[in-house]
Amino acid sequence: MPRLPQPITVAGPAPEPPALRRKRRRESGTAWAYVSPAVLIVLGLSIVPVVWSLLLSFQASDLVTPSRWVGLDNYRALAQDPNFSQAVRNTLLYTVLYVPLSMFFGLLLALVLNRRIRLLGLYRTLIFVPFVLSATAQGVLFSFILDPEFGAANSVLHRLGVSSQGFLSDPSQALPVLVAITLWSGTGFCVVVYLAALQDVPQSLIEAARLDGAGRRHLLRHVTLPTLTPVTVFLVVWQTIQSLQVFDLVYVTTKGGPLGSTTVIVYFIWEQAFKNATAGYGASAAYVLAVALGLAAGAVRIVRRRGRHRLEGARS
Repeated sequence: MPRLPQPITVAGPAPEPPALRRKRRRESGTAWAYVSPAVLIVLGLSIVPVVWSLLLSFQASDLVTPSRWVGLDNYRALAQDPNFSQAVRNTLLYTVLYVPLSMFFGLLLALVLNRRIRLLGLYRTLIFVPFVLSATAQGVLFSFILDPEFGAANSVLHRLGVSSQGFLSDPSQALPVLVAITLWSGTGFCVVVYLAALQDVPQSLIEAARLDGAGRRHLLRHVTLPTLTPVTVFLVVWQTIQSLQVFDLVYVTTKGGPLGSTTVIVYFIWEQAFKNATAGYGASAAYVLAVALGLAAGAVRIVRRRGRHRLEGARS
């Protein structure tokens, strides 16, 4: 009977010297000593408040007296609250108006400022400066300008023979006026982003299209705009998130009025949590907004991924 082969024994790794182990422990301790403040800040200012507010959304709490667990009652009340429905409609209308208009004017101004013209640096600065101003400063400034009785806007309209307007005090005009104020400040960000993207458009593509007889309109449609697609997707997501979270301008100018015509979701959340002392109800509205933001970002990402797959399929 043949003998079975002897198993081959492979020697394991050599034990680590104690000095090397102590050195690694010291390095790990030093690393954690440097990282721990940032970790504590992240935990204390982001993760812990998120978890706490999520639990708060299932409770009836005024942040002073002991809270009471109510389960999904806050969310059911939101579904039946006409004020919340109005806030959602106002926010959606604000977003639908602001996002495409800011991107359109941003692209238009970027195309103009991408040329060689005199005082180009001054024009770029003047367009971007409103974006740097805080929403509070913008609200105070335009509250004076658009005052129905003593504002400069109605004074100019009076000289032009146009009747005085209510602006921020008129329920039919307040929300569009807020959109216009935000366009004055927010378009500058789109201009800067589009301008940087325009300067990265390959000149070889432009020259090749011109050799083929393409005019300015065809260059814009078939060369420039397709190249700007990733930037456009980024701006859609960014501007949508910004518009869904608008609060400062509303708080300074209209405080949700007149007649709730400018009450947006974030202002509704603040009003419920801190003005009406129903923090649990406000937290539930905040999580409805968080889910909406997540769905918006996810939808844009899915569309972008499908567009990339379609483009790869066309190339193959």
